[in-house]
Amino acid sequence: MARHRLVVVLLDEVLPLDYAIPLHVFAREAPEAYDVVTASVDGRPVPVAGGTSVVPDGGLDLLRRARTVIVPGYADAAGRRLPGMVVRALAAAHRRGARMISICSGAFALAEAGVLDGLTVTTHWSLCDDLAARFPAVTVDQSLLVAGTDAVLTSGGVTAGVDLCLHVLQSDLGAAAARHVSRRVVMAPRAPDGQRQFVEKKVVPPGDDVIARAQQWMLTAMRENLSVRDMAERVTMAERTFHRRFRERTGVPPLSWLREQRIARAKELLENSDLPIEEIAREVGLGSPANLRAQFRRATNVSPREHRRLFAFGQAG
Repeated sequence: MARHRLVVVLLDEVLPLDYAIPLHVFAREAPEAYDVVTASVDGRPVPVAGGTSVVPDGGLDLLRRARTVIVPGYADAAGRRLPGMVVRALAAAHRRGARMISICSGAFALAEAGVLDGLTVTTHWSLCDDLAARFPAVTVDQSLLVAGTDAVLTSGGVTAGVDLCLHVLQSDLGAAAARHVSRRVVMAPRAPDGQRQFVEKKVVPPGDDVIARAQQWMLTAMRENLSVRDMAERVTMAERTFHRRFRERTGVPPLSWLREQRIARAKELLENSDLPIEEIAREVGLGSPANLRAQFRRATNVSPREHRRLFAFGQAG
């Protein structure tokens, strides 16, 4: 049985971990199934972000026989326009029916080639707004680790590329092969709609000391059963006015913001302590273990216990 030809496209200032992920998962861990090669624009060495360079196997002509094309992330993707020959080669591979995949900011290359038009995709959370603004035909969901279709797949930031590659491996070779490789790379396999991508949120909205003061107090009083009235009274504001102003400044209602902070604090305690679930529930103001489990799963798609197992290295489970 012929091996699956997979071409990793290396663009200038390629991100080192991004291009290493598919090489490790497919070339090193499953060489019997995949024929993995790397390509650059002209077949010459490619500068790597942070220094050094990498020598590819050839030029863009390698894409003509590709069954899967992977574009790893590259520096300044949001502000760069790619050479026309790269865009044309990616678009041609897509038209021929190759499976198209991006890791992290590699989504910008696929979007520039028109591959992502009409799809819901993802990229590194810090670049999602730029991707959506630059390519209005693309729907961007910054919370997802992996998004797309069977034929076009995108992943979130950096190590989300491992999730994507394990997903592809499972699709191609089955769950047993994916589990085997996941153990080899010491990473638990997750469903594409499982654990959400970390998204950095600003706690204090700039230019509004009143709402910032309310937020700081909410964080210190997180254990209590807080109401919007409590929050408004704390900053001497009418409840309806406070609710409207908080939403204008943060984009979410006060109780939704507080719930996000409670889940974030629960994650920290799960990852960095061996406190039992009952105590964590009380500490973050979610009351009972059952409520913590329900709220945590709704926010992250995994249970607190599973989150601890995946992320609390060296802690008791």
